Amino acid sequence: MTSEVAGQTVGQGVFGGVDSHADTIHVAVIGDNGGHLSDAEFATSAAGYAAALAFLDAHGQVIAIGVEGTASYGAGFTRAARSHGHRVVEVNRPDRAERRRIGKSDPIDAYAAARAAFSGRASSTPKDDTVAGIRALHNAARSAVKARTAALNQITHILFAAPESIRAKYGQLTGTNRTDALARLRPAGDAVHVAVLTALKNLARRVKELTAEHTALTKTLDGEATAHNPGLRAAHGVGPDTAAQLLITAGGNPERMRTEASFAALCGAAPVPASSGRTNRHRLSRGGDRAANAALYRIALVRMSSDPRTREYVARQTAAGRTKKEIIRLLKRAIAREIFRCLTTTVTVPGIADLRPLRRVKNITLTAVAQHFGVWPTTISRLERGLSRDDDLSHAYREWLQAA
Repeated sequence: MTSEVAGQTVGQGVFGGVDSHADTIHVAVIGDNGGHLSDAEFATSAAGYAAALAFLDAHGQVIAIGVEGTASYGAGFTRAARSHGHRVVEVNRPDRAERRRIGKSDPIDAYAAARAAFSGRASSTPKDDTVAGIRALHNAARSAVKARTAALNQITHILFAAPESIRAKYGQLTGTNRTDALARLRPAGDAVHVAVLTALKNLARRVKELTAEHTALTKTLDGEATAHNPGLRAAHGVGPDTAAQLLITAGGNPERMRTEASFAALCGAAPVPASSGRTNRHRLSRGGDRAANAALYRIALVRMSSDPRTREYVARQTAAGRTKKEIIRLLKRAIAREIFRCLTTTVTVPGIADLRPLRRVKNITLTAVAQHFGVWPTTISRLERGLSRDDDLSHAYREWLQAA
């Protein structure tokens, strides 16, 4: 049975669209034939979200709601809509050509989001909140790195123009030696010397504080990422920062990506057709999440330097005439396939907790183990502490210890 609300028929299927901002959201409704029904603005608060959902429900059965910024300004509304059982789809902002043609306003963008949900152009399921903590820690750790880099650059620039006595004493130092020496300064001399030394001392102390802050954040981030997906964290070449970035890119509900090809495209690691006429070729994707693409790149570099299988693959591809850039592209695509399996399936990580106690009971040193297996002692130490994964080495190491 249907009734009339504001001149429109209630009971029909409708689609919603939301243009989200920091303080307000603009909600638009269209019918199942694409016709505009109504739009209104609401506050970004619990009461505002409830009123917006009631506004949508009043126009009919809500089939889907397209939301811009489901992981930023629209996150609150997305949570509220999902808790009420509504289907929410993520909407990209309108392209520039369409924006130039029809202009921009909150109602225009809200109706565009509704049309995207109606047409099926927007069909991606938004990320859930299970990786929100990892995202927050990751952002904090990266901001600490950026601030630390800025402070180090300031130190370098100050030393370039510092009085000769200061530049001669501290300009030749590098890394932590320079930072430690500057942090212990006791400014003295004329006004210029005191001012320059005070600036250098404070910047050096800032660097040390930010380094300690980043170390603590990375440790916490490592624990969160490992608890969330131990198989991903244990993959060769995947460190805390890389694991966190890939989890953030995929979201806590990676099943929203139907295939590993869609994950590769999301990471910008899938080749894009670039054929025309008689030319049949593919080019490197320049889209996708560039931070995730950089994470795959870092994994590829680590494996090229320390993974025997990858080194053999690189040697074969080099012999076939491929360049280093081409090989890295191939590796990133293969790594994306492996990472997708880690994200979407439960990967059993062999235990290593018994290795160090067993070695100590046998009174065997790290150096002796390393010499036996032909690796560096650091490799065995990282393996025992769970900082790197090598299943074959772990198995052989355990058997050797038991037989020793």
